[in-house]
Amino acid sequence: MSQKDPSRLDALVARSQRDKAEREQGYRERALKLYPWVCGRCGREFSGASLRELTVHHRDHNHDNNPLDGSNWELLCIYCHDNEHQRYVDATPGKDKTTGEGATHNPFAGLADLLKRD
Repeated sequence: MSQKDPSRLDALVARSQRDKAEREQGYRERALKLYPWVCGRCGREFSGASLRELTVHHRDHNHDNNPLDGSNWELLCIYCHDNEHQRYVDATPGKDKTTGEGATHNPFAGLADLLKRD
């Protein structure tokens, strides 16, 4: 039977603890510590394995804006989060939802000429 290397095990444990600390510094981990595990829209409660379905929504839609107090975040279930982003896209006026470009076609461009005909 092979002997286990204690220094290798210590390094593994240290790396695991360091990785956990880094994850906890991430905005999702901070948001989960700040807020109750409830969707801010539909009110569904989360715990255990279902917690992975609870996401962090950036209220200003800027994923780089992560204040430590969590004022730009709200916890939403994956369904409400998708719905919120679709509503944001739909509310952007004059833009093609697939390309993001402004409209160039005017369906009424020739209407005045058509109305002048006898």
